[in-house]
Amino acid sequence: MQQDMFGQGVTLQSPQALSDWNSAMMAFLAHSAATPGHLGATLTQEPEFALGQAVKGLFTLLLGRRELYPTAREALALAEAAATGAAITPREQSYIHALAAYLDGFPMKSVQHLEEVLLNAPGDALAAKLSHAIRFVMGDAGGMRRSLEALMPSYGPGHPARGYILGCYAFALEETGDYARAETFGRRGLELCPDDAWGLHAVAHVYDMTANAQGGLTWLEGREAAWAHCNNFRYHVWWHKALMHLDLGDYDTALALYDAEIRADKTDDYRDISNGTSLLSRLELDGIDVGDRWEELADLSMARTEDGCLIFADLHYLLALIGGGREDAMSRMIARIHRDADDGQTEVDARFAHPGVSAAHGLEAFGEGDYTSAFSHLAAARATMQDAGGSHAQRDVFERLTIDAGLRAGLLDQAGAVLQERTAKRAGRNDGYAEARFEMIAKTRRIPAE
Repeated sequence: MQQDMFGQGVTLQSPQALSDWNSAMMAFLAHSAATPGHLGATLTQEPEFALGQAVKGLFTLLLGRRELYPTAREALALAEAAATGAAITPREQSYIHALAAYLDGFPMKSVQHLEEVLLNAPGDALAAKLSHAIRFVMGDAGGMRRSLEALMPSYGPGHPARGYILGCYAFALEETGDYARAETFGRRGLELCPDDAWGLHAVAHVYDMTANAQGGLTWLEGREAAWAHCNNFRYHVWWHKALMHLDLGDYDTALALYDAEIRADKTDDYRDISNGTSLLSRLELDGIDVGDRWEELADLSMARTEDGCLIFADLHYLLALIGGGREDAMSRMIARIHRDADDGQTEVDARFAHPGVSAAHGLEAFGEGDYTSAFSHLAAARATMQDAGGSHAQRDVFERLTIDAGLRAGLLDQAGAVLQERTAKRAGRNDGYAEARFEMIAKTRRIPAE
């Protein structure tokens, strides 16, 4: 048995396989496009590396694609077979249990197994990042923060993953409203690990949540190298930059970034489609004609109506179908969301029930111009929208649609209340969207009724 770069024992035999494994872990922490290559090299040399197979399965599930579940199940089978054929550590066994739980539809049980690893090996940055990633997908911001706060003493100046863990902590702080400390830790992490795109983006979130779009642009300017090496996460950082331009009313630049960076590669990854649909929705709410850009998103989303991996993904697919006018596919997806919600067997099903059903009907009604119904459904979904996963910035598209539905329905008091709650979450500051809507409410109230 050898030790990895984080001081954890691994059942790898060859020094080269260990080197590739270390590279895979560091690449994963950096959201690097090189991650699959390093992991593949490790498993090519030692396919019976149970931990590697389990991690491959977890990486696959985090992609949120139903057609990849057989790949994850194959990885689980290989990991379990390797575990029975050789001596493995309790740590490695916990990773296998984590994969099995996720495959069964219980991602938070998967997190529990990873947290068991961290109780005994808090310096295991791979387990820390995986726990963080799954909690993020499940909307567990408080859990992200608690987990990292317990681990921080183990990531002192000598730990090779210290910068990346600081970046994760920065994001957890931002998502739980501690904006000043989030910025401090995010900047500190990036100083230690200049390729820490997650930490860089955590600071971008702070600027979003404190209504400082110009400060956010200044922060990102000249730091492109921090995300140029990334997998599809690089599109997401460009998305943040586009949101900042949108907030400043620079719609031409936002659209240019959409075409040149965010959707330059017509991928069908749910995170990439989410970037596209949410930006187009925001632009349209501000009265911008987005041309035929909905078409390719709708074409891709038509193939995802039966996916059912994540409600966050499905709601963004639904936005694309509505934007592209694909009524049959939209109906199929809403019916399937109902089936998953009614099934109610797993943690994932629970998210389809709440906020899924209400949110889906709200989006459908908004697309049909039934704004009273849209507001009713979307407002009902707000109580559990955190459970859809993603970040405050990502879920804000649903807040905006809720508010605009209320305004279009003439429900000024109700829409205004949601708008005020939105501002309260954002350090009490109004961004360009909020300023425009508050002015809209005030103007409408100044106009005498006929």
